[in-house]
Amino acid sequence: MIFLAFRYLLERKRQTFFTLFGVFLGSMAYVSVSGFFVGFHEYVIQQLVNNSAQVHIQAKQDYLTTHQLDEAFYSKAYHHVFWEDPPSGTIGFLEVQNPQSWYERLKQDPRVEAFSPIMGAPVLFTLAKISVSSSLTGCDPYQQSKVTSIADYMVEGKFIDIGAGGNRVILGDELMKRLGAGVGQTVQVSVGNAESTPFKVVGRYYFGNRAADSMAFGSLQDVQKLNRTPNRVTEIAVRLKDYTQAASMATAWSEITPERTESWDQQNLNFFYMIRIQNALRFSMIAAILIVAGFGIYNVLNMTVNQKRQDIAILRSMGYDTLEIITLFFSQGLILGSIGAAFGLFFGYLFCRYLKTISFMMKTASNPNGNLMISLDPSLYVQGAILALLAASFASILPARSAGKLTPIEIIRSGG
Repeated sequence: MIFLAFRYLLERKRQTFFTLFGVFLGSMAYVSVSGFFVGFHEYVIQQLVNNSAQVHIQAKQDYLTTHQLDEAFYSKAYHHVFWEDPPSGTIGFLEVQNPQSWYERLKQDPRVEAFSPIMGAPVLFTLAKISVSSSLTGCDPYQQSKVTSIADYMVEGKFIDIGAGGNRVILGDELMKRLGAGVGQTVQVSVGNAESTPFKVVGRYYFGNRAADSMAFGSLQDVQKLNRTPNRVTEIAVRLKDYTQAASMATAWSEITPERTESWDQQNLNFFYMIRIQNALRFSMIAAILIVAGFGIYNVLNMTVNQKRQDIAILRSMGYDTLEIITLFFSQGLILGSIGAAFGLFFGYLFCRYLKTISFMMKTASNPNGNLMISLDPSLYVQGAILALLAASFASILPARSAGKLTPIEIIRSGG
């Protein structure tokens, strides 16, 4: 049967070639496009996981609703409360409540790799006559380097230099350019209407993101002193040994604490919605290519069945049953799908290897050459092979069934 299947395919070389090319193109497109999208997704997730905390424990604040304060004014004499101007604003806490208890809990949790207390404050940086508003983040530089990859993005100085105390600050590249400052200079930093405090610039970092590069970092004690809020912590950044557990741990912690606990993926839901849309687009595009390839297989087998009616009659008269005739033509479709998929996956792999050498992205600590991030996950190639074989199988069913239904008498009567 396999010999006959190959012989029938080789008799129509042009149609067989273009059908193989369709399956080849679909398989190659699948692994190439999937490798690009999956690689990009993995790169962005890596940036989200490493450049920020995996779990954020923050001071919780909520917006006031119209009737949220009614109970405070309700009494037996007044059964209804009416507002000329309904309540507005926020309600909650400005800092993490009892951070010491959090420190103990995190130290004893074996799933936690590191954590860092953070104090953020809006400040005004001044150098000579130039003033720039920004955000100053106070942290423990040693712990913050374990929680995030901020130390890998230092262009000048070391991130741990702010831990020496004495009002030291590290500026983002964008903020430093706007101030016209340089490492070693002293800038004036003020909060609200308070008098400005001199801070020495000891380093510069560069993320490649204008918003992130417009901020600054200092030691936790210096920022608390500048803000006149000793011992206040507005956030605790946590890094886990397994970042995939972040969502479940954040949800569990939210039930036992007044703080807002969110994982990195919960804070970036829009990104995951974008991934879903891209995946749907990817599968739709590849499905369209494979459907076209499937129609090619269907047409080739259908013409082969019509042209080989006499051969089918001879085979049936020799004792071949319906299942064997179906197997003969069905195997032709599988041969086309298998060979086309094999070549498509092989050349798709080579093309993906080539794409990985192209310098197209921003250079970062994790991607120093700025090459495209292309995934070579074996599961993508398994999926591509399965899709190609499924398309070939479905396209082969109808011609194979029609061939199996033919009998010698019907072929003779129809003039076959």
